[in-house]
Amino acid sequence: MVGIEELPGAAALIMSRLVLKETPAAPASSFDIPGIAALSGSLFLLIFGLIKGPDYGWTSSRTLVFLGAAALAGLLFVIRESRARQPLLPLKLFRSASLSAGVVLVIMLMFAMFGAMFFMTFYLENVHGLDPIAAGVHLLPMTAMLIVGSPLAGALISKLGPRLPLVAGMLMAAIAMAGLSRLGAASSPNDTIAWFVLLGLGLSPVMVGATNVIVGNAPVALAGVASGLQSTAMQLGGALGTAVLGALMSAKISSTLPAAWHAAHLPALSTAQLAQVKGAVSVGVAPVTHSTPAGAAGVITQISHDAFVAGMHNAFLLAAAMAGAGYSLLFLSALQVINASLSYGQEIETVGRTGSYPIPG
Repeated sequence: MVGIEELPGAAALIMSRLVLKETPAAPASSFDIPGIAALSGSLFLLIFGLIKGPDYGWTSSRTLVFLGAAALAGLLFVIRESRARQPLLPLKLFRSASLSAGVVLVIMLMFAMFGAMFFMTFYLENVHGLDPIAAGVHLLPMTAMLIVGSPLAGALISKLGPRLPLVAGMLMAAIAMAGLSRLGAASSPNDTIAWFVLLGLGLSPVMVGATNVIVGNAPVALAGVASGLQSTAMQLGGALGTAVLGALMSAKISSTLPAAWHAAHLPALSTAQLAQVKGAVSVGVAPVTHSTPAGAAGVITQISHDAFVAGMHNAFLLAAAMAGAGYSLLFLSALQVINASLSYGQEIETVGRTGSYPIPG
């Protein structure tokens, strides 16, 4: 016997049968296993090299081997894709300047957002002592603005085109990142709210517009590939941002923590102990235990949080610079379009007045 809860599903099946049309079968294709292996290997070696760079040393042979191997695997991927009969990523997609710019923009934005926001949870929970739920509540303004802003951004892009909303979005994201870089250990968690609102409003047109630019400029037959390219660009940007800004954070802590520890006349640390302390501080945790005297615990906590916030400051500044670079590229591109339109308008006006096109110099 069919229950009432099954009726919606049955209705959906009947409507699908009546309304949906059969899609013509695509020609048989095979997986580009060598391309998958080369791309996966390149990304793995690159991210691993960036993560381990601060520990190994940026000029150490191990770091250089990982980064060099990543470049070699990336080159092999390009060669493979240029020769494969059914490539994983058809390189002809990048003949579209708009699509290529959209991919770069997505990488830059995700680099800035994921890389910087990675530390914000540590800041709220470990520096300010918020529980996970309270930390999540403080991140809600950004999420809420993404929900509200995305449909508004879609409407603006439909009316104005993607260029101007993208420019405005990247500018707002850059300002928000710069504002978040000013947070200190003594700042209130509520000081993040205004910047998260601005960041959410900035991200909305960029994410919607980038989708429009990337998928909209791909051939219809490659729309699915273009969508996958956008998703990969988002993941790559986030992974690169987390790795690079994490390395920047680690470098800042390594340069400030030992001197501050020594200046506070705290007990000397062995190399192994210092590595453990740096690891804790890099996520905003003060390395104190229940047996640590109250006076020393207060000093260690202050030093640890100051070192973490100094690293977070640098991370947000670099994230703001990345967003600012994206804004600059889009702004210059918009100026070129405006200048071209003005030049075209002047030529039309000249033609209308004289009946002939102006001949250059």
